[in-house]
Amino acid sequence: MTFNSRKLLPALALLALSLTPAAQAQTTPVFRDPRQPLDARVKDLISKLTLAEKADQLMHDTHAIERLGVPAYNWWNEALHGVGRAGQATVFPQAIGLGASFDDGLALRVSTAISDEARAMYNVAAAQNHRLRYGGLTFWTPNINIFRDPRWGRGQETYGEDPYLTSRLGVAFVRGLQGPDPQHLKVAACAKHFAVHSGPERLRHEFNAQATPHDLRETYLPAFQALVQEAKVEAVMCAYNSTNGEPCCANKYLLRDVLRTEWGFQGHVVSDCWAITDFYQGHKVVKTPAQAAALALKSGVSLDCGNEYPHLPEAVKQGLVKESQLDSALTVLLRTRFRLGLFDPQGSSPYDNIPASTVNSPEHRALAREAAQKSMVLLKNNGVLPLRNNLPMYFVTGPNAGNLEALIGNYYGVNSSMSTILEGLVGGVAPGSQIQYRQGTLLDRANQNPIDWATDVAHEADVTFVVLGINGLIEGEEGESISSTTYGDRIDYNLPQNQLDYLKKLRKDNTKKIVTIITGGSPMNLSEVHELSDAVLLAWYPGEEGGNAVADLVFGKVSPSGRLPLTFPMSLAQLPAYESYGMKGRTYRYQESEPMYPFGFGLSYTKFAYSNLRLSAPKVAKNKPVEVTATITNSGPVAGDEVVQLYLQHSATKGIEAPLFALKGFRRVSLAPGASTTVKFTLTPEQLALIDAQGKNVAPTGPVKVWVGGSLPSARSTALGVSPMASATLVVK
Repeated sequence: MTFNSRKLLPALALLALSLTPAAQAQTTPVFRDPRQPLDARVKDLISKLTLAEKADQLMHDTHAIERLGVPAYNWWNEALHGVGRAGQATVFPQAIGLGASFDDGLALRVSTAISDEARAMYNVAAAQNHRLRYGGLTFWTPNINIFRDPRWGRGQETYGEDPYLTSRLGVAFVRGLQGPDPQHLKVAACAKHFAVHSGPERLRHEFNAQATPHDLRETYLPAFQALVQEAKVEAVMCAYNSTNGEPCCANKYLLRDVLRTEWGFQGHVVSDCWAITDFYQGHKVVKTPAQAAALALKSGVSLDCGNEYPHLPEAVKQGLVKESQLDSALTVLLRTRFRLGLFDPQGSSPYDNIPASTVNSPEHRALAREAAQKSMVLLKNNGVLPLRNNLPMYFVTGPNAGNLEALIGNYYGVNSSMSTILEGLVGGVAPGSQIQYRQGTLLDRANQNPIDWATDVAHEADVTFVVLGINGLIEGEEGESISSTTYGDRIDYNLPQNQLDYLKKLRKDNTKKIVTIITGGSPMNLSEVHELSDAVLLAWYPGEEGGNAVADLVFGKVSPSGRLPLTFPMSLAQLPAYESYGMKGRTYRYQESEPMYPFGFGLSYTKFAYSNLRLSAPKVAKNKPVEVTATITNSGPVAGDEVVQLYLQHSATKGIEAPLFALKGFRRVSLAPGASTTVKFTLTPEQLALIDAQGKNVAPTGPVKVWVGGSLPSARSTALGVSPMASATLVVK
């Protein structure tokens, strides 16, 4: 029997016209069918695109493809401490404050709340076909760079100076953002800025950061590795600067050898915004936009935040890159959009129905308040705190008392109900007590009017709260800090002189109590503040509930429990040059001089004692873990949280540069007065290892001292009021 296809074609056409809607659904393009394998869907969509459309889909602000029903999408969104720049959202404490909590469980809850709000906001906006920047589901968060130098204006975006603390909080934050569903991304997180990036802001578009293999592997890369391999972060952002002679967005060692080959990264790489332009304007490694686009694409950058990738069709014509290389980059990139459900029918994702009522819900406000409480660090207390809230008279003063900038830091959202420190203190005072307010001095310059009506009030009040420090007008990113002459960096480590002069006036001949509250996102010289004040509370940028949290702490509803995630040096003279990326002399791990406030430091209203520090074995084989246990007792009068910290101190190992101390574990515990608990840590062989000059892990050859306590083990910590630590010695065989 023969087959006549010509006779069959008219019949097939009639059959197609008579298909039921269900049968017609079977003709849905593969890329639109969520039942199809992910790779098949991505391949199908790419096969339908022209070269120009492929280049456009590799941009951060893609256009709609109307013939395929593909809507426009903007990849650029921020969620550093709440959904940013997109409307009303819960404003949590700035990242450096979350770092001060030493609480990865809190970081997970905060980022889960943020991703809930992000989905809710997207769901409403997409239903109205709003496709704006800051309205999508791909968030360029978190910033896991190491805050190696207090001069960096963007250090506030990080979790501090320690690679282990940064990695633990970063992993938790990514998991909360991306969600637990194995098939669907809640939102896509991004680890930035890869790698070796922390100023100077003024030079970032041309600067070459030089880091040894030792410093790369011990300091700058561990957090990125943890986010890639443990948290499965969806994206990595390459930095503006060069590292060891190659622009980070064209760095073969970082992007190819380490990220893709060694770590097995499967997600996409996005350039920092207009970093590819820097290839020819700043770093001058190429001459034209087409050459810059080709270099970035061949280096593994899938997504261009900027305006270089529209030159890719030109680069193809010039033979600088092949169209198949665009296809490969787009394959990696589109997987993210498909995993977010952006090509699926409404209701396919478990996150499609998160309602708008989630945004700034009472539960999220309560979480923001808790996070602010746990982030604030009590630096000094001569017994004045906690205060009664029914004293006859209180006085609130200082440039940041009523200042919203002091709450939000940078990369912030907005909110219809923000609790300034002034408002929080007023709300915390009992009826019948008097509370007065005058700003008293400007933020960063002397008063123009010499008349002073504030100082006399401080002499009359039982307690004066003076709110000093810095805010986003002084420190931040290039271009954002409008009062900064140094592009947001803080080249002057001191507080503005007018603030110190004002505090001196408040103190002069004043026997009443002065409680100083400091805002800001970086270390600063607080030596005079410490001497002039009865108590000093570091509030960071505490978010929308910041004022209420301050009141909770000073009036004793909650005991302070934040710990410093970075070192406060006495002065910048203790540090190497800002432009130097070598770790010698930097951070608690390599700074030998005594700081003003050490890493891990923070006071409480109660006392904690450490005892019964035990190792599972005094000697351990090089490839075996060891367990460390210790008993912590609240020996003071009130309930409180203690941040239990474990540090290693290696004895000299020939030819190896070992840190003075290294944080390898932390745990937050809550204890009632008189209560005790046992905390257990497991030290892995990797944690016990040292890094040699070639960047390789090597087992220690000498004894390792294990410390467990409430701060960095140092004489300065003890002098400032932290209980002595417990220690034991371990030998690695």
